[in-house]
Amino acid sequence: MQNLIETDTYLPIKAAPYQHQIEAVEFALRRLRDGGGAALLMEMGTGKTLTTIAIAGKLLLQQRIRRLLVVAPLSILGVWEEEFRKFAAFDYSLIVLEGTGARKADTIRHMTGTALQVLVVNYESAWRLEKELAKWQPDMIVCDEGHKIKTHNIAASKALHRLGARAKYRLLLTGTVITNKPIDVFSQYKFADPKVYGSSFYLFRNRYFDMVGYGNHTPVMKRSMEAEFTRRLHSIAYRATKAECLDLPEFTDIVQRVELEPAARRVYRQLVKDSYAELSEGSVTVTNVLTRLLRLSQLTGGFVANDDDASIKQVSSAKLDALADLLDSAENDGYKLVIIARFVPEIHAIERLLQKKGLRYSMIHGGVADRPKQIVAFQNDPDVRVFIGQIATAGLGITLTAASTMVFYSLDYSMSNYEQTRARIHRMGQKHPCTYIHLVARGTVDEKVLAALQDKANLAKTLVDDYRAGLNPFNS
Repeated sequence: MQNLIETDTYLPIKAAPYQHQIEAVEFALRRLRDGGGAALLMEMGTGKTLTTIAIAGKLLLQQRIRRLLVVAPLSILGVWEEEFRKFAAFDYSLIVLEGTGARKADTIRHMTGTALQVLVVNYESAWRLEKELAKWQPDMIVCDEGHKIKTHNIAASKALHRLGARAKYRLLLTGTVITNKPIDVFSQYKFADPKVYGSSFYLFRNRYFDMVGYGNHTPVMKRSMEAEFTRRLHSIAYRATKAECLDLPEFTDIVQRVELEPAARRVYRQLVKDSYAELSEGSVTVTNVLTRLLRLSQLTGGFVANDDDASIKQVSSAKLDALADLLDSAENDGYKLVIIARFVPEIHAIERLLQKKGLRYSMIHGGVADRPKQIVAFQNDPDVRVFIGQIATAGLGITLTAASTMVFYSLDYSMSNYEQTRARIHRMGQKHPCTYIHLVARGTVDEKVLAALQDKANLAKTLVDDYRAGLNPFNS
């Protein structure tokens, strides 16, 4: 059999890979050489998606794979589409499965061709469409954010175990397979390579754990088995943390696009029409344009004001659902998270989400008085996992270096606020490269706002110029 590690270091991607990414590709290809699986335990910001694209490209060029199935949380399906578009230097055809079950099944049946066929699907759809996916016969399956299948007996895990057993190559992607429960490794590794820990959960549990506590329901690792457990864990795993990857840049920007629900999309489109009509009836000034832009930005965050009584109603949970997945990843990988939002209803919704998940947090917005106490708790208390900040009030004079990852749930239009807020984690005392994740509603003003801030452009002037050129300034 041909050795999958070629003598040259060429990777079929449109970017210069970092050294740890090259090493990860080579490790995975060695693991996959005779069929089987590998685990890329790479923290957010270290480029595991790009690394996976490079691996798939190498296998395609060596005529090892033709069909790739990527299973990921719903909120990041679009990330795979964008990353392939930006980085894949090989022929591929990619579809994110959407719509009804019948439509998804029909899409699967018609995914054929000579280019690499890539299907991207969420975990729930994967188990609901298991029969169709099995018939499609993917050569390679990728489980992104693999902790989603850490529970061995849920439907999604069982489906991926069965699908994985039929595929020649398998990749498990996650920051770490272990949180505070080593027993969670079993299900993820049963997908990646069942030879490591076997296929029986109960044999695995009895070998490595004692069951203690009331009713003997709490697994505790046997001290005599710790060395073997760890050796097996690392036998198929490549580990990359931001702290260890000295070749990483000081910061990385990630744009994570979310899809507004159909009902919210209809409300948004009507508001775009109404805003344009209102501009046409009055004077076109910076103030008028930004006032109407404000309403659209509120909607992409999930909320609109009722014109009758000025009450606020929620019309979308798209960004909140995406944030929930990011929180799960952060908690699984053991790092703290800073969340920045513009509007108070968004902050309250984020609070409710954290409370539902049982996560402790600090918070600063216009109504919070004990700001120093909030910062000290986040910086020093390991149990305070999240910081919520309102961009207008949390962007100056505070240090949040206990986190190296910041999520922009929403943005205002001030370049100064944006840059100052970013500096809360990227400053003296920060020991790790920083990652900034921007939640952007696809096809909305979110895209214009972020582009203007990143290009250091005058957003208001751009919008006014668009209108005077005969364009609707609120269209993306």
